[in-house]
Amino acid sequence: MKRYRIESFGLEGLELSEGRALEPGPGQVVVSLEAASLNYRDLLMVRGEYNPRLKLPLVPCSDGAGLVARVGPGVEGLALGQRVAGCFAQGWLDGRPPADAHAQTLGGPLDGALAEEILLDAQGVVPIPAHLSAAEAACLPCAGVTAWSALHGAGGLRPGEWVLVQGTGGVSTFALQLAKLAGARVIVTSRSEAKLERARELGADATILTPETPRWGKAARELSGGGVDLVVEVGGAGTWSESLSACRSGARVAVIGVLSGRETQLDVAPILMRQLRLQGVFVGSRADFLALNAAIEAHGLRPVVDRTFPMAEARAAFGVMERGEHQGKLVVELQA
Repeated sequence: MKRYRIESFGLEGLELSEGRALEPGPGQVVVSLEAASLNYRDLLMVRGEYNPRLKLPLVPCSDGAGLVARVGPGVEGLALGQRVAGCFAQGWLDGRPPADAHAQTLGGPLDGALAEEILLDAQGVVPIPAHLSAAEAACLPCAGVTAWSALHGAGGLRPGEWVLVQGTGGVSTFALQLAKLAGARVIVTSRSEAKLERARELGADATILTPETPRWGKAARELSGGGVDLVVEVGGAGTWSESLSACRSGARVAVIGVLSGRETQLDVAPILMRQLRLQGVFVGSRADFLALNAAIEAHGLRPVVDRTFPMAEARAAFGVMERGEHQGKLVVELQA
């Protein structure tokens, strides 16, 4: 069984090696993975920036999809050969996240999906929509569920509302697609006009080219006629002030990412005066994943896959993510 492991932090420490075939214990399944997708979290994990104290070696990547290959004693409701994907947080089934949710996540601290096989809890997998390829289904567990939770959990999205989506990466592109399914109006920001053109093709109602519009929060407020109702905030420290500037009174900010840093000085006055609600989003539960899949099946939605890489070129995929050259998702195909 081939797998990549982080032997030491940094892309040069991501090594392809042979491992023993996995055997499921009681209540577990082994999934023969066909594809894995990359998230920015995975890049941070490989570089040692997500958790410098992470125990190594580790198989990275939280998101993968494939076929049930072996089942352990006591497993019911899963058949050999069934197409499934693993849940990001293995023990979070529904409701609020358990206190130890961070200890149950794939791709760190648990071994992840950049391998030909993965060992999962039987309750930690979900069937994947029939119309999706393995590469498309591999995009769902983290980015897809995060976008769903941002819109329908933290965001409480209603038809006709304005949503501001930052950039065109995996979560942001999912948020655009899912917000349009829900009848919302969407503004997308980007540093690339070519990426904004693609966003308009996916249904964006308005776009902002940020190098030409550094005060994009004000521009979003004007485009939406007084401010957006929901911000999908993936930027972090470097985008906070503009995100708050974009909001109308009573708006919500779904706080997801740290692409531009973790720490900043924050003026709380706009939050108080306009009664803004900030809600952190830590992906979502198994129930959230099932709800996402139901919406995907009902509408025939397909994730946006920027490009795929053979398993031997996984490092190159991380390089593309590091340089921000993608739009949507980057996928590594794990079977020849």
